[in-house]
Amino acid sequence: MSLLWIGWQVCCPPSSLVTRPSLLKTMHCPFCGADDTRVIDSRLTADGAQVRRRRECMTCAERFTTFETAELVMPRVLKNDGKREPFDDEKLRAGILRAVEKRPVDIEEIENAVNRIMKRMRATGERELPSPQIGEWVMEELRDLDQVAYVRFASVYRSFEDVSAFAEEIERLKNVPSAEEKRQQQSLLPDDDT
Repeated sequence: MSLLWIGWQVCCPPSSLVTRPSLLKTMHCPFCGADDTRVIDSRLTADGAQVRRRRECMTCAERFTTFETAELVMPRVLKNDGKREPFDDEKLRAGILRAVEKRPVDIEEIENAVNRIMKRMRATGERELPSPQIGEWVMEELRDLDQVAYVRFASVYRSFEDVSAFAEEIERLKNVPSAEEKRQQQSLLPDDDT
């Protein structure tokens, strides 16, 4: 069973299927519109956040791909001025892309960073998160992705006033282990599978 099924099962226990037949909708064929399609292959995507399904229409025999993702409610963002706004992952992604502009950072690494930040946001269980907290998580991700991008973002985020503020941040950055150094450190905790 996939993560999506487990999440759906929690929201709609199997006993509710009998009383709520509207939940048993079928996928319509995008070619002929028929609702008689069958799944011929299911796979998790690389990051495990989506299920990719190959489907075949039983009427016209055309094949197509669908993607399933868990629909999770993200906390609202509490801005510094007291305003509240819905979380926008495109805004988060755009800020990171501006920081890594013209830097050797793979787009997949950026997507992974965005996904990790969103996962941290959901894991808090809060309905609202202050924007400075999200900004700190972005800085942690950028520190591991690219140090120049990190300093770029920090200079705007922390509103550096002069060169000495830059120098202090760069000095702090020198004392933080790189992502590779962190991966090479031996864990003091036992593995979960033992």
